[in-house]
Amino acid sequence: MSVADVARVRVRQRELEIPESFEWVAETTPALRAAVEESGLAVHEHPLMVLDPGSSAPAVDEMSEDLSARTLDPDNPALPSALAVPHLAFAEPGTRIGSAGAAELAETVRDRSGDGSVNRVVARIRAGLTVVAAAVEDGTALCAGRHQPVGTVSEIVGVGTLPTPRRRGLGLAVTAALVADARSRGVETVFLSAGDEDVARLYARLGLRRIATALIGGPAE
Repeated sequence: MSVADVARVRVRQRELEIPESFEWVAETTPALRAAVEESGLAVHEHPLMVLDPGSSAPAVDEMSEDLSARTLDPDNPALPSALAVPHLAFAEPGTRIGSAGAAELAETVRDRSGDGSVNRVVARIRAGLTVVAAAVEDGTALCAGRHQPVGTVSEIVGVGTLPTPRRRGLGLAVTAALVADARSRGVETVFLSAGDEDVARLYARLGLRRIATALIGGPAE
């Protein structure tokens, strides 16, 4: 793909009012990075990891010191906070304890209450296209994520912990719950893109191993 090709795709993305974003695997399409960067987009690297089919992942309850994780049905009152918490988590990336907490989460839930995002996810849950798992305390999700099953393959996406209660093993507990659910559905290939090398080392505890590098191109922040 040339720079001109990238530019045409970006024009179409703007016409469709969707994010100007490209995702690909570095090892399979090495020349694309230069074209994407020359078009003016920033490219970020993420470890691409897959779950070994024969791995024996730790039980969900073994991954967190004091709070278990579970999948949420579409009527669960914690679902709005489970969908909001990753937005605050990714605003303060990494594994360090951050500043956003319960008050910021409640505000984010209120801000998103009328945008239809919860209803869209509810529809996907009912259709079997998305599974949401969360670590919930006092009715509020402190960490959440999803997996997106398509036949015998599923991608784990959007696992994020509210910055103030980090370092409690919640991210691993949520990921373990998603892995367990995927396996219960007959999924054979579970994969994800880790935020960075530190996060990848944590996922390795669940039996995930790095197989390549995922590249994501988007507007520079």
